[in-house]
Amino acid sequence: MSQTPIKVEYPLEEVLGELKQSIKEVNHNVENLQKDINQNSLINEISNLKGVKSLVIPIVVAVSTALLTLLVRLIPTVSP
Repeated sequence: MSQTPIKVEYPLEEVLGELKQSIKEVNHNVENLQKDINQNSLINEISNLKGVKSLVIPIVVAVSTALLTLLVRLIPTVSP
C-alpha cells in the first residue's frame, strides 16, 4: 500500500507574508500587554501613595501641635 505524496503549492512570498503579519500581531499584543502591566503597576503605586498620605497628615498635625504647645509654655506668665 503506497501513498501518493500530497503536493501543496503556495507561493513562498504569500507564506512569508502571512508569517510576517502573524509576527507583527504577536508583537502588537505583547506591547499592549506590557502597557497594561505598566499601567497596573502605576495604579498600585498611586494607591500606596494615597495610603502614605493618610498617615502623613496626622503626623504633621501632631508635630505642629507639639511645637505650638512648647511655644505657649515658653511664654512667661504674668503675675498680678
